[in-house]
Amino acid sequence: MAALKSAELPGAVLFACNMNAIRSPMASALMRHLTNMKVYAKSAGVRSGENDPFAVSIMEEIGIDISAHEPIRLSELHDTSFDMIVTLTPEAHHQALELTRTMAVDVEYWPTLDPSLASGSRDQIMGEYRACRDQLMQRIKTRFALSGGPVV
Repeated sequence: MAALKSAELPGAVLFACNMNAIRSPMASALMRHLTNMKVYAKSAGVRSGENDPFAVSIMEEIGIDISAHEPIRLSELHDTSFDMIVTLTPEAHHQALELTRTMAVDVEYWPTLDPSLASGSRDQIMGEYRACRDQLMQRIKTRFALSGGPVV
């Protein structure tokens, strides 16, 4: 498979991070939303974590519900027929490359800070989560030449 050009939408994309609790579920939900569900988007992690209430809250702010998300590990994926895997952490990138070494799939690394490492007041922590959400939204819009989406 040839590499996807920047404006081409993949048919199916997987977003991967460490715990599949914050960054990758936000990214997959944003991808589905920004493409009006034209792209099948899933998420997985190196390890499975717990749903993060801050992530749920900041996504609700823009009208996207991720409260029913169930974290899953990359090793638990039953279907790996993705056109693209976007990794958000070095550990996830390494595992995705290992997973796809015999497959024809594009793997891209988008370094994304972990908002769960934020400290301070609730407002400061929420600010870090919003910054992560907004960074992911902008990256998706830029990479796939998308416009619109929720106003943040």
